[in-house]
Amino acid sequence: MKERLVNGLKVFGRLRIQTSHASIICYSALLLILFIAFTIRILPIRWEIPTGDVRLNEFDPYYQFSLTNKMVQDGLFSPYLENDGRGWINYQQWYPDGLDMSRSLPALPMTAAVLYSIISWLGVNVNLMAFCSIFPVIFGTISCSIMYFVGKDMGGKAIGLFAALFLALAPSFLQRTALGFFDTEVLGIVGLLAFILMFLRAIDGNRSLRSSLIYSVGAGAALAYFIGAWGAAYFLVDLAVLFVFVLILLKRYSQRLLLSYSLTFGLALLIATNIPYISLGYLTSGAVIPVAGVFLLLCLLEVLRHNISARTKVLLTGASFAAVVGGFVALWQLGYMQDIAGKFITVLDPFIRSANPLIESVAEHRIAAWGNIYFELGLGILFFLTGLYFTLRNPTNRNVFLLLFGATSLYFAASMVRLLVIFAPAFCLLAAIGILGILKPFYTLLREAPQIAVKSKRRIARVSKEYSGIVIFLVFMLLVANFAFAPQNGGVPRVYGQAYAPITVSAASLPLGGANLAEPAQEWLDMLSWTGNNLQTTTVVCAWWDYGYWLSILGNVTTLADNATVNSTQIENIGFIFMAPEAQAMAMLEKYNAKYILVFTTLRIAASSDGSYYVVQPVGFGDEGKWSWMARISGQARDRFIQTGFISAEAAWTDEKDFGVVSNTTGAWTWNDAGKSSTVYKLLGYAKQRWAEVSGTEYNVVPDETGVAPTYFKEEYFAGVDLNPIDASAKYGGLIPVVALYEIDWEAYYAATG
Repeated sequence: MKERLVNGLKVFGRLRIQTSHASIICYSALLLILFIAFTIRILPIRWEIPTGDVRLNEFDPYYQFSLTNKMVQDGLFSPYLENDGRGWINYQQWYPDGLDMSRSLPALPMTAAVLYSIISWLGVNVNLMAFCSIFPVIFGTISCSIMYFVGKDMGGKAIGLFAALFLALAPSFLQRTALGFFDTEVLGIVGLLAFILMFLRAIDGNRSLRSSLIYSVGAGAALAYFIGAWGAAYFLVDLAVLFVFVLILLKRYSQRLLLSYSLTFGLALLIATNIPYISLGYLTSGAVIPVAGVFLLLCLLEVLRHNISARTKVLLTGASFAAVVGGFVALWQLGYMQDIAGKFITVLDPFIRSANPLIESVAEHRIAAWGNIYFELGLGILFFLTGLYFTLRNPTNRNVFLLLFGATSLYFAASMVRLLVIFAPAFCLLAAIGILGILKPFYTLLREAPQIAVKSKRRIARVSKEYSGIVIFLVFMLLVANFAFAPQNGGVPRVYGQAYAPITVSAASLPLGGANLAEPAQEWLDMLSWTGNNLQTTTVVCAWWDYGYWLSILGNVTTLADNATVNSTQIENIGFIFMAPEAQAMAMLEKYNAKYILVFTTLRIAASSDGSYYVVQPVGFGDEGKWSWMARISGQARDRFIQTGFISAEAAWTDEKDFGVVSNTTGAWTWNDAGKSSTVYKLLGYAKQRWAEVSGTEYNVVPDETGVAPTYFKEEYFAGVDLNPIDASAKYGGLIPVVALYEIDWEAYYAATG
């Protein structure tokens, strides 16, 4: 044993690492890109350190955190096996029915729970929420490293480096993988890129059969992981099916394609149907059935390759077509074919969303405006279009896939703002190809030796080199203007300006960041700390569904709704509570045994017309900007509220137009009598009045409209009411956030109504 060890060390000592200067530069550049990707994503921690905690960003990540916490405490499959196998019902959310947590994709919380358990076993002492907050930063960086290898396969190391750099700085991807954004897209993009890398390698005819089999298994595992991580897996499944179908139309069928396709999708769907929440019904979904159709088509092509008669070929083709169509119709008529979820249907036809204010009220579900797309692409749109040209000129299998990926993802990104994150990898690859396609001939000219045999030729070579240098310099400056220096932002890089912003709760849900926010905003943090210390876990707090996760997880109280939006009827009821007069709102609140109601308002001070005093008025970042959605969503249930006796037909409403009008002269909203009697108007108005009384009196500030104390709601705790105008100007650019918690006065209500 000793001799073997010594000989082994001698062999190791004789090893020499042979690498070129080009490889050293390439991998050094890649490490620098990954360092940039990691650093820019972790910048928001600057506002978390002063608070002593690292929290999650936005709202949905708290849902994933609650699943992860459950798995760490009670086991990986605990959310799916509790309650006699019916799953974990979290009664602290969506009271009184609770939230069925078993209807959740497990890949993200399971991955985080496993990794957290490993580092805890190794002795690393870190809070679970802090770990989940840093998790997307790490996996966003990993995605950039995978992108390098995808780009390298597409056209070489240079394309891989450019693609990785572009992905590291892509605004939509940066937003979804920054500190605290612990949501499904984090692992979804990892699975997407891993599948693309391995599936395209698997069907590569230049690789050995053994290598192809290995990559097919890897592609199947990556696809299954994607299915278990993100509901957008329908896109990748159908993209791969479409790609294979196009290869068939281009007469590029091969046995390798049949083998790789069968193994990849067979393994992926076998694993996926055994993932909790995803059952065998997934196979009969309208988006997954095409997998079987293309498989049968590949099998048919394999049979037709053999030396059989023309008559037999026609019979086989007809029988196969009849079998596919007949099977499709049979599944449909027998009710086995599942519909695609409504959210995904609205991606295919975004105009459906206009009829559903609940979906349309979410900003990330809206149709992407040209401004959204330009902000995503920037000047890189020039390279993207050029990349399309060079890709079309060389329609290899990889380029065919890239063209389909770019076209379909661009359509879906234009359909829904949120899906710009799926378009980001396609854009990065095509932009990288475009840059290299532009630079290659000029770079080649620069490297050519000068031709000195003929004077005229020497002059041509010299002038060509000068023009080549100018083109390369211009491309470099375009990249600098797009990523490193933005004159329109005062020189601050576009992506840096987006990344260097606090997480939502630490900014009190205000659009502040960078130099505009010197320290964390305390108003929401103070409110959540107060509810956690002074209220019971079972205390029911009614608030608009935007704040449900914060209140239930950070504030440790029971809420009626949150961003899961699993019960549209309950959200309609909450909208009714806020838009109805107090007496009708109390009747609905009684149904939920609520003890408190919460509103959030944002204010700003402006000088009066004569300059003798100041006026405080709402800005629109709080519920004063969201009440119109409360009116539209609850207005959909107008007939239901009338039939159940909660309100009369004369007092019922359809949308926000029943509560006031927009002034033709000033463009400001003017409340009518119905609007001024609504609960939300009174709650917001009284919170504004209280701020003017507590912090505005010293500075001669009055509210634009005098607030009146509500009849059945008593002030309990108003966070931000003591923020004076000087501090608001210094800390928040003049914005004043007020989070107002009211106790519901049931005694006064029962006394008044008998």
